Amino acid sequence: MNESLSHKKILKFWIPLSATWLMMSVEGPFLTALIARMSNPEYNLAAYGVAFAFALIIESPVIMMMSASVALVRNEYSFYKLRNFVYSVNLLITLFIIILIIPSVFYFFTIELMNLPPEVAMLTHKAVILLIPWPAAIGYRRFYQGIMISGNATRRVAYGTIIRMSSMFFVAVMLIPFSKLDGVVIGASALSAGVVMEALASRIMANKFIKNVKLNLTNDSSTNLSYKEIVKFYYPLALTSFISLGIQPIVIFSMGQSSRALESLAVLPVLNSLVFFFRSFGLSFQEVGIALMGENRSYYKLRSFAFVLGIAVVIGLGLISFTPLSDIWFQKVAGLSVQLSEFSKFPLMLYTIFPATTVLINLQRAILVYFRKTNPITYATIIEVVGIIMTLIITIKFFSMIGVIAAIIAYTLGRIAAIIYLIRPFKMALDKSKE
Repeated sequence: MNESLSHKKILKFWIPLSATWLMMSVEGPFLTALIARMSNPEYNLAAYGVAFAFALIIESPVIMMMSASVALVRNEYSFYKLRNFVYSVNLLITLFIIILIIPSVFYFFTIELMNLPPEVAMLTHKAVILLIPWPAAIGYRRFYQGIMISGNATRRVAYGTIIRMSSMFFVAVMLIPFSKLDGVVIGASALSAGVVMEALASRIMANKFIKNVKLNLTNDSSTNLSYKEIVKFYYPLALTSFISLGIQPIVIFSMGQSSRALESLAVLPVLNSLVFFFRSFGLSFQEVGIALMGENRSYYKLRSFAFVLGIAVVIGLGLISFTPLSDIWFQKVAGLSVQLSEFSKFPLMLYTIFPATTVLINLQRAILVYFRKTNPITYATIIEVVGIIMTLIITIKFFSMIGVIAAIIAYTLGRIAAIIYLIRPFKMALDKSKE
């Protein structure tokens, strides 16, 4: 495939992975729309946003397992080495979330440190308890999805996501009429059910490709992995995810100190869900780049494909952000009140270019992972997080900016700083490959 890589082949390989992320991007708007139509929507939406942020932080060490699986699993030996590594990390993060839900620990973080309203903190606690299976299920399924991607079976990854979405929808719909549960509890239950079912389906669908990997007799130095080599390769990726997602509580804390804090906390998950839909096109591109990079000449095809993709996602989101479609989305689809809908319009406009930055940084990361140069990815993420924190301090503390507006400006400026930093190591990796 790499020898004659064309845009058509990239598109064929990418579409199922993109569809996977697109389907996942639907779950956020679906659940926030459901919660918005139940009792106490502002408190429950805020709690959902906080609980989901906690879940993302805890799963951060396993988010890059798909990329690691694509890059490292080549034969039976490397399969078992990386699988054992994944299972060990899954155990550790599950123990961590169990410690977190101890009431004294949880309320110290949410009320004392994050300054959440007690009502929001209590609802968040219920949701995080229900999300205990989430992180390990994510790590488990991403490992096996990586094996399917390496086997050019990206459609099976999409099939697993269909199972996830169907399970999530079924649980949510079944709980609404037969219970008086809080909206955030129904949302968290649906999320956990969906990822567990997808994890099981991914393992079953990967069985054929696991057998093929075990039959592969390749035995060069790049496949004889030691745990030390896996840690050296994966540690920067895990740290990148942790730092990147760890910024979420800081953003939430900052919004809690800002003007119109409750409205900001309520609409941010709605905005993030919509923007995630367009970001998903770029998020799916990282594994595509790793799998298809091959010889250096393939990079130019991948780069031009990413350029067109970046323009397309900005235009797509802009058609909602700057037109009356935003009213339809916020009020009819997301179920926000007229007041919250009006409050959300300007922040969405500011968010419009963000999906393009997702495409660009995932292209940079894909090339660096392919050449096993993962350290710069971590440094770039540190720069991004520092940029976000500094922007939040300046905009909220010194300019008294509305929380959600400050957050979106901070996200954008931090990401741009990270992209600028990666230009040099990205170029060095490509130049070294030509030698």
